[in-house]
Amino acid sequence: MTSQTTVEKASREPRNTAVPAPAKGLRGHPWLTLFSVAIGVMMVALDGTIVAIANPAIQHDLKASLADVQWITNGYMLALAVSLITAGKLGDRFGHRQTFLIGVVGFAAASGAIGLSDSVALVIVFRVLQGLFGALLMPAALGLLRATFPAEKLNMAIGIWGMVIGASTAGGPILGGVLVEHVNWQSVFFINVPVGVIALLLGLVILKDHRAENAPRSFDIGGIVLLSQAMFCLIWALIKGAEWGWGDYKTLGFLGGAVALFVVFAISQKNVREPLIPLAMFRSLPLSAGTVLMVLMAFAFMGGLFFVTFYLQNVHGLSPVDSGLHLLPLTGMMIVASPVAGAMITKFGPRVPLVGGMVCTAVAMFGMSRLEVGTSTLTMSIWFGLLGLGLAPVMVGATEVIVGNAPMELSGVAGGLQQSAMQVGGSLGTAVLGAVMASQVDSNLGDNWKAAQLPPLSPQQLDQASSAVEVGIPPVSGNMPPEIAQKITDVAHDTFVSGMSTAFTVAGVVAVAAALVATLAKRGQNAEAGAGVGHI
Repeated sequence: MTSQTTVEKASREPRNTAVPAPAKGLRGHPWLTLFSVAIGVMMVALDGTIVAIANPAIQHDLKASLADVQWITNGYMLALAVSLITAGKLGDRFGHRQTFLIGVVGFAAASGAIGLSDSVALVIVFRVLQGLFGALLMPAALGLLRATFPAEKLNMAIGIWGMVIGASTAGGPILGGVLVEHVNWQSVFFINVPVGVIALLLGLVILKDHRAENAPRSFDIGGIVLLSQAMFCLIWALIKGAEWGWGDYKTLGFLGGAVALFVVFAISQKNVREPLIPLAMFRSLPLSAGTVLMVLMAFAFMGGLFFVTFYLQNVHGLSPVDSGLHLLPLTGMMIVASPVAGAMITKFGPRVPLVGGMVCTAVAMFGMSRLEVGTSTLTMSIWFGLLGLGLAPVMVGATEVIVGNAPMELSGVAGGLQQSAMQVGGSLGTAVLGAVMASQVDSNLGDNWKAAQLPPLSPQQLDQASSAVEVGIPPVSGNMPPEIAQKITDVAHDTFVSGMSTAFTVAGVVAVAAALVATLAKRGQNAEAGAGVGHI
């Protein structure tokens, strides 16, 4: 049977619309399953942002170079992005319970190993392992939710799941700042060990393996190699593009290689008995729209949030902990709005909440484009809160559209696709908006410097100053007269804020495009397959 026939048959088969009987005892209980997987998901989501706060301390303690520190983040991101869809396929093949538990154990063990490392090389190696095990864990969590919850409660479950991810992502800098400031950088990683133990114990007791009758029985090794290489080339080009230059032959070479490999991968999938990603999945317009929507949402959110942290710390002079506290309106609104969004999507379908969410996100982005050097905390809080309100239904709805429109036996692949879309969108947003910022700073800094009647800079000095201003740092030295230092600080901050304004405007335009894509979304046609499959 071809992959196309398999997917089409799955979508035509009669669906089990009966509400399953409530699970007796702990094992397989839907809400306890949600609680169990949320602990593991929280561990991975928290790690995505908490480590950034620890990087300066790691650099100082291990005498690491800037390139080494960048690899601490890049190694993790690459391993995660490259492995997600393959990891989802592993869950579909061997069961999401087993995959989830292996991911939890591996992630916690790698975290503990990082805390015990005495060289930056070991830190990087174990960060890569963290990414690989995190990739096992995330799609499996969605697969377990899809299989455990009946259709009418799945959106609420995904809403709480999204709330955990949003809160953990935004709360990472706060927790990281507290741990680094009051304990040490190792504690940022050691904290995952007890969390992992708790997630493992809960998983062993609560989680029940659900496996579709027509689950895949083989692996497309060639497809895994091609897709992994394509994802690596794409993410690597996005990571290194700002350093190499977007017109540099190396950047263009990796981007061109990614496109070529994706094309070869797509062709290969038509000729494999059990392909890694059956291309017939994308005949579902809502699933395709949900994937594009997830990319665009992550582009605007992660790309914009990248500049907010520099704005708060380097322009307003806040500590990492205080910066995290200023982002509480964003975190708090996501926590409150995600379950509400799940309930709304269940009642009204995903289209209206998704469109409304992206419109709110666009308004917040355009609002943040008007931030100034002296903007008050209250004004910032309004825009941050509106952003959280807009992101919540998109995180929930787009996930449901992707996972719910995939056949049950491909729920792991769909979960991996959702997470991959977020990784690609976040990397793309950071890269593109970073390029917009760099272009604006390069264009305006010289004129602003001259207008302030500051001493002229050589081309080399101007390049060095631009690199600092791109992240909001004034290029001042300790021996400068105070009045000159203040002028330079004013010019640097004004130039940074002007570039940030342009970047947020671009993010707002992307959010408007996402709102148009959201009009194509509809309720998952295969969601009813969940909670009715056989238990193992």
